[in-house]
Amino acid sequence: MAKPVKKGEITEIKIIDLNFRGQGVGKIDNYVVFVDNSLPGDRLKIRIIKAISKYGVGEVVEYIERSEKFEEPACPCFYNCGGCQIMHMEYKEQLKYKKGILINELNRSNLENIKNIKIKDTIGMENPFRYRNKGAFPLNIVNGKVLIGPYEKASHSIVNIDDCLIQNQWTGEIIKILRDYIIKNNISVYNERKHKGSIRHILMRNNQDDDLMLVIVSRDNIKNKLNKFNDEIVEKIPNIKSIFLNINDEKTNRILGKKNILMYGDEYINDKIFDLEFKVFPHTFFQVNHVQTDKLYSKALKYADIKDTDTIYDLYCGVGTISLLAAEKSKEVHGIEIVKESILSAEENQKENKIKNANFHLGSVENIFPKLYKKGIKADIVIIDPPRKGCEESVLTTIKEMNPRKIVYVSCNPSTLARDLRILQEGGYSINEIQPVDMFPHSVHVEAVTLLVKG
Repeated sequence: MAKPVKKGEITEIKIIDLNFRGQGVGKIDNYVVFVDNSLPGDRLKIRIIKAISKYGVGEVVEYIERSEKFEEPACPCFYNCGGCQIMHMEYKEQLKYKKGILINELNRSNLENIKNIKIKDTIGMENPFRYRNKGAFPLNIVNGKVLIGPYEKASHSIVNIDDCLIQNQWTGEIIKILRDYIIKNNISVYNERKHKGSIRHILMRNNQDDDLMLVIVSRDNIKNKLNKFNDEIVEKIPNIKSIFLNINDEKTNRILGKKNILMYGDEYINDKIFDLEFKVFPHTFFQVNHVQTDKLYSKALKYADIKDTDTIYDLYCGVGTISLLAAEKSKEVHGIEIVKESILSAEENQKENKIKNANFHLGSVENIFPKLYKKGIKADIVIIDPPRKGCEESVLTTIKEMNPRKIVYVSCNPSTLARDLRILQEGGYSINEIQPVDMFPHSVHVEAVTLLVKG
């Protein structure tokens, strides 16, 4: 097909759809063009910035007519920042959009009896701001100016911010104090290209009681240069309970290095899910949205409907959140996780909550799970919460051989969820219900809980 547009050309387009990346989709003579920061119903003047045989990419030059779904984004950095993709869409429309992404992926996967699968409306938030209990921002210096903030879309250029509306309410003040301190004390900032300089990132965590943990990530040990910073920031923000210096001297995109130096306060902050307490350290994986985590886990446990005679597998168990919640209701639980720090945290959380019927196993699920099954440890219910890549086929094969009466699948990627559900369907499982949950408002991320039953 001949391309109807060329790179650099300015043209008009009507947006007719939104893809799973949050880009508007339009057509010029049946040639598909993707446009950031646009919505279905927008009529735009765009500049073509990429034109290949299959599709083009455009950038907005002018909004001629705005979509009925449009809402002025609350954040002034939205159009440059890569953190939020759909803040310009009314929140009720965001929830419909996320359900639509899930439905599209399920339709593409050729699931059986898809018309009979109940897909519920997305569970949203009353207030979809200030919801993140963890945030990390890189630093850089450009033309002598200290930049702190998220990356631009598809870039490693930093959007310099004074606040972030999806992070905790102290974010703006923390950023200002750190930026001013760096300038005043002439502390070097990391240069990613040259692998030189000190401070790379700032990481913030908070619990439901609004206790704060700060982690300053540096290429080298600058603890002595930060003593006054610790005193200054705690005086201004007294609910800071913990400040770490994390050393990351590797040339990597990974934020945290392996070494943590406690500079102030406690080694962890306590957080809660329902009636259980969890210790949160700098490296701890913990769900980043307190309000929606309660809704997500409530739905997962409701689907599981655990009896006190049940044996449970919790695959990809992390720090044991679902494992310990399930253990309160069941005969025994086996949690499997490949990250050593997470298993250590899970075992510590088990002791803290005085739970004795949970067993945690370190190693990859595809390796440990079949071995435990061969030893005769069978489950009545299997709970799965895999990373974005979904489950390895050997894991799904073992589940099918084990033949539990129920599977509860917690997914953060509709594409791999659909793929895995089709494989489980082939093993004789029926998909009863899928509940999408909005864990990350204003982004394109979709979480969903699925109930599968045998027969």
